[in-house]
Amino acid sequence: MSAPLKIGLLVFPHVTQLDFTGPLQVFSSVPGATVHLVWKTLDLVPSDSVLMLKPTVTFADCPQLDVICIPGGFGTDALLNDEETLDFVREQACSAKFVTSVCTGSLVLGAAGLLKGYNAATHWSAMEMLTLFGATPTKTRVCVDRNRVTGGGVTAGIDFALTLVSLLVDRTTAEAIQLRLEYNPAPPFNSGSPDTASPDVLALLRERGAPGQARRLEAVKRASARVM
Repeated sequence: MSAPLKIGLLVFPHVTQLDFTGPLQVFSSVPGATVHLVWKTLDLVPSDSVLMLKPTVTFADCPQLDVICIPGGFGTDALLNDEETLDFVREQACSAKFVTSVCTGSLVLGAAGLLKGYNAATHWSAMEMLTLFGATPTKTRVCVDRNRVTGGGVTAGIDFALTLVSLLVDRTTAEAIQLRLEYNPAPPFNSGSPDTASPDVLALLRERGAPGQARRLEAVKRASARVM
């Protein structure tokens, strides 16, 4: 009998909670799997909403993981040049079966030097930043390239996690989890992608996000200069 799967999700200040909680719900449904919430300390961590997160294990005490997953959010900007976090991610990636991310968590993988020569997905607003880490941006909900599995923005984390379960266990288990969660999306509007959103909605979001985008690009450039 194979050993139980050990899956670790990084939690950090200002993580986008749905990037994290969507996959967490899926992974917690895998029979026999142990899910770790990993951070530098066991102190409460603020998400990007009112939700506070409680890590279950520190970097120092974390076992070798079968899957390491980096969620996204504005909090990733601070991780791009955080050597303590990047060292932990690199160390885990050496022996993990799958090295994964959701949304802008892929930028952290890039900053750790783990996406050179790989196809990768991320949030649409950060897609071109992947090239600065030697990755090929891939506009898809889930991108599988060897043992790198990266998800698109936020809600794509559920698609990502179900896809990963099908690779880790089998498709039947993944489909059973999907049914249990009644994951059968039928959004009320067709504005969930820059390709389908109206020009006015896209322009509004770009305007609101411009200051954050500028800060993120600066952090990415500093990180990529070190990595590349």
